[in-house]
Amino acid sequence: MILIAFALAAVLFAIAALHAYWGIGGVWPGEDERSCARAIAGFKGIERMPSTAASFAVVAALLVAALVALSLAGAVVLPVPSAFAMIAGAGAMLVFLGRGVAGFTPAWRRLTPEQPFATLDVRYYSPLCLAIGAGFLLLIFKGYFA
Repeated sequence: MILIAFALAAVLFAIAALHAYWGIGGVWPGEDERSCARAIAGFKGIERMPSTAASFAVVAALLVAALVALSLAGAVVLPVPSAFAMIAGAGAMLVFLGRGVAGFTPAWRRLTPEQPFATLDVRYYSPLCLAIGAGFLLLIFKGYFA
């Protein structure tokens, strides 16, 4: 389980770094703000990147999720009760699984139809969310899978 936790943490740290990059004005994988917003957010008619505050809120949530994953595997000890890690892990699992499933629904596609986001979402973003959610599921129920 420790390998799963480290893999999850590495992916979450990488995604957090991308969000920090976007929060300070980065535009990759686009060429400008509009093309980047259409690639990473995809909301109908989007012209601008999400706000700096929104980007850094996501960074904070991802960093907490990475620490929770490591805590669930016993790789780090958080200065909070262990029940917090279980609850936070379950919350992260539900968020990531929910986002992963949502990416394959017609309602989500109507909300986020812009290209290239729509294609990237089905190929990469939603499956990655499902994998992250599954990783949290394994860590939370590690006693049942050992």
